[in-house]
Amino acid sequence: QLELVESGGGLVQPGGSLRLSCVQSGHDFTTYYMGWFRQNLGKEREFVAGIDRSGRYRWYSDIVRGRFTISRDNAANTVSLQMNNLRPEDTATYYCLAYERPITNKTTTGGYWGQGTQVTVSS
Repeated sequence: QLELVESGGGLVQPGGSLRLSCVQSGHDFTTYYMGWFRQNLGKEREFVAGIDRSGRYRWYSDIVRGRFTISRDNAANTVSLQMNNLRPEDTATYYCLAYERPITNKTTTGGYWGQGTQVTVSS
């Protein structure tokens, strides 16, 4: 059974940085496209970033482009999200996704999801 475990969330001041990690077990990590989504209370789950199987190709939502960087380490079965210049509106639970096809902003169901890690940006 495939399992995804996110970590690295916490409380940070506006303008600060956090690095999230997601470790996969149970399946061949290289089989999957990986992505990050986020969701705040009362709002829809929204796409943040995606990465292909090799890690060569990466894509982002407009709101995080230039501030966040997604990467993967296939030897460690890990996908990461470096988050810089954080804003209060980045506050959300961040979820890791493993999916068998390229991930888009519409990939809000299906695939495999982690339990999430909370990010709070506040002064």
